Amino acid sequence: MNVRYKAISDIRGPLLFVKGIPNLRLGELARIHLGDEIRNGQVLEIREDLAVIQVFEGTAGLSQESSVVLTGRALTTPMSPEVFGRVFDGMGRPIDGGLPIRGEEREIQGRPINPTNRVYPEEFIETGISAIDGLLSLIRGQKLPIFSGGGLPHNELAAQIVRQSRVLKTEEKFAVVLVAIGVTHEEANFFITGLRDEDIMSRTVFFLNIASDPTIERLLTPRLALATAEYLAFDLDYHVLTIILDVTNYCEALREVSLARGEVPGRRGYPGYMYTDLASLYERAGRISGKKGSVTIVPILSMPDYDITHPIPDLTGYITEGQIVLSQDMNLKGVYPPIDILPSLSRLMKDGIGEGKTREDHTEVSNRLYAAYSRGRNAMNLALVLGRDALTEEERRYLAFAEAFEKRFIDQGRNEYRPIDKTLDLGIELLKMVE
Repeated sequence: MNVRYKAISDIRGPLLFVKGIPNLRLGELARIHLGDEIRNGQVLEIREDLAVIQVFEGTAGLSQESSVVLTGRALTTPMSPEVFGRVFDGMGRPIDGGLPIRGEEREIQGRPINPTNRVYPEEFIETGISAIDGLLSLIRGQKLPIFSGGGLPHNELAAQIVRQSRVLKTEEKFAVVLVAIGVTHEEANFFITGLRDEDIMSRTVFFLNIASDPTIERLLTPRLALATAEYLAFDLDYHVLTIILDVTNYCEALREVSLARGEVPGRRGYPGYMYTDLASLYERAGRISGKKGSVTIVPILSMPDYDITHPIPDLTGYITEGQIVLSQDMNLKGVYPPIDILPSLSRLMKDGIGEGKTREDHTEVSNRLYAAYSRGRNAMNLALVLGRDALTEEERRYLAFAEAFEKRFIDQGRNEYRPIDKTLDLGIELLKMVE
């Protein structure tokens, strides 16, 4: 029989503070009763005889007269192949009008992969986007974030990656888990309408947390999605690409809950454990020895004021294996996707390209393009100061190359798919301008 405890001592934001409840377990689910209304929560922290419970639906209308019932179990979600083609809210409930998922219940918290069981990522994922495939290659099991900013088309880029991504070996199973955190209704509609194609939805699972949803849901949404990705990868042998946007909204929710708990703030008010919290998400990417599938994570975050030293991109950069940086300057030039190649990097690219993986000349073409574009950008800067007429003939050639590289290689249509062979052939053609 479940016992109701009237032990609420305080209510702050989405949190309840309760005293004197015996045998509490961290992460245990609780039900909060107020008359006939029942809300759900989870034990977030235990301090001697005081426990902190986060209420998923928010605490509005609750009082100290509310009662708490402990369930004795952790938060779980049902797992089944039926998740493909479905849209769920931040709590894992279907919002597409379909039937609830029936399957084995799995805990959503999960754990980072044991380092001794990890397999080094060495296999290419093709996105059909030249700037990424040619110069910033995404490798199965990698964590490769996209650093964006306000007004930049990261939503469009995310949708294009969902539509176009694939593995080159057609006999291997590939799936996408898309996670949208704290988005507006307009953004949600953009993704839902843009991914209606039957072939795309048949391999996609969509988790959607709206900005008007309770704050606590933002902390649960990526964990629900990653639990689903792990199930698809390590139980059903899929190679799963998990796209999480916007990580900045997740971190804002983390800060809000931290302040409600009365914790001492760290950099810019974010909790001091934000690095550990983000790592608990990102480190769930990878491959496991003896398992066919993999989990690849592409977190997308909007940098406040385009500041790459802000705590969110800064800490993300420490945990992940490179970054793709979207540029306001490139966006103003009309280049899509507005990727700034020079500060961008994929640290695992060298291990996932070349003969037998993409093409034998991939590394050489990539290195030559980087070198030529770097010289071309220097020529661009000189031309801004001195004028084109003051440049040497060689500098003018590299300037022309940089302009053509941005317009023909980086820039491509939002629905344009370029196979890796076409991307590399285009790069070789452009290099003839300077070699």
